[in-house]
Amino acid sequence: MPFMKGRSPIRRTLQYLEAGKLHLKDQIKIVTVNYNVHGESHQGTRDFVFWFLPQIQYKNPTVQISTFKNLTPTPFIRAFYETGQHMLIDIDNKSKNEIYDHLVEVLGKTSEVLKAESIAQEKKDNPANFGLGCNRHCLCELPGQVPCPSLCPLPKVMRGKYMFKKDD
Repeated sequence: MPFMKGRSPIRRTLQYLEAGKLHLKDQIKIVTVNYNVHGESHQGTRDFVFWFLPQIQYKNPTVQISTFKNLTPTPFIRAFYETGQHMLIDIDNKSKNEIYDHLVEVLGKTSEVLKAESIAQEKKDNPANFGLGCNRHCLCELPGQVPCPSLCPLPKVMRGKYMFKKDD
């Protein structure tokens, strides 16, 4: 498998990408991470970018995420809102998990909002749904489908118990 090559190929698996818990707020449009590739105070930020940035990008496809290397003496994250305002987050001498947990608190959606969005995403009024509580009780109500066996018995060739019986 070609995607399993390189440093820590687990980061490119779908299971790893879906395990992220940071869903950014809808107002956030751009997130920038500024750090240096050398220096002890930037180690947590480098690890954060290596391990958690792919998950954040996967969970937030509409947010532009950029990294700027070797441009700052101290690491920081800047989040730009759609109103034009921005938030500056200092991440100097923090570990990757401390940074991630802080971003979940500050920039992430609350668990109540995530639950409400997941309920809204399960569209109950989808015309393809059928059954109890939907527009159609049975699939046979759609034109072009086989009639309901409760109303019109199926031909014997379409029923398994007669089809597999070779005594006829």
